[in-house]
Amino acid sequence: PMQQQKRQPELVEGNLPVFVFPTELIFYADDQSTHKQVLTLYNPYEFALKFKVLCTTPNKYAVVDATGAVKPQCCVDIVIRHRDVRASYYGVIDKFRLQVSEQSQRKALGKKEIIATLLPSAKEQQQQKEEEEKRIKEHLAESVFFEQTLCQPENRTASSGPSLLTVFLGIVCIVALMLPTLGEMESLVPLYLHLSVNQKLVAAYVLG
Repeated sequence: PMQQQKRQPELVEGNLPVFVFPTELIFYADDQSTHKQVLTLYNPYEFALKFKVLCTTPNKYAVVDATGAVKPQCCVDIVIRHRDVRASYYGVIDKFRLQVSEQSQRKALGKKEIIATLLPSAKEQQQQKEEEEKRIKEHLAESVFFEQTLCQPENRTASSGPSLLTVFLGIVCIVALMLPTLGEMESLVPLYLHLSVNQKLVAAYVLG
């Protein structure tokens, strides 16, 4: 049994990656050509796979060859037709589940969910998509500018001033804290460099 487990580690129930494209189907009510869509299932493995297509709303769709097999390192096309196009279904998300198993086993080795949506118009969707893309591009342009000002202060002369001043202040405060306090007699540092406790507290506060 141990040898079998080592030889076939990928054949654990439910863990096998399933490669299917696309993972989202969009049907447009006003475009007959979109009422038939194709899912492609790829089998990159060294063994044949059985597959089964399940759906949350089977009454809406016709799946040609809902069950079948894929040879090792081959692919198969699964045709899905939307057969109940009506306005009340616009925007409703349905789900397909593609289950795969090894030919000799009944257990599902892996599964992948594909979402399907019916939309009223391809043109409307295209306009919305273009507007969304425009918004995203504008947002990205702002983000990129913001990141540059944040991450590359050396390119901007305005921000180099305060940063140098901050560093200088920091060094002064650290030196101040390292100098002996008034009253410490055994010290190599001259007496005029000895600081009071209050002066050191100020230095520590500035540094913080």
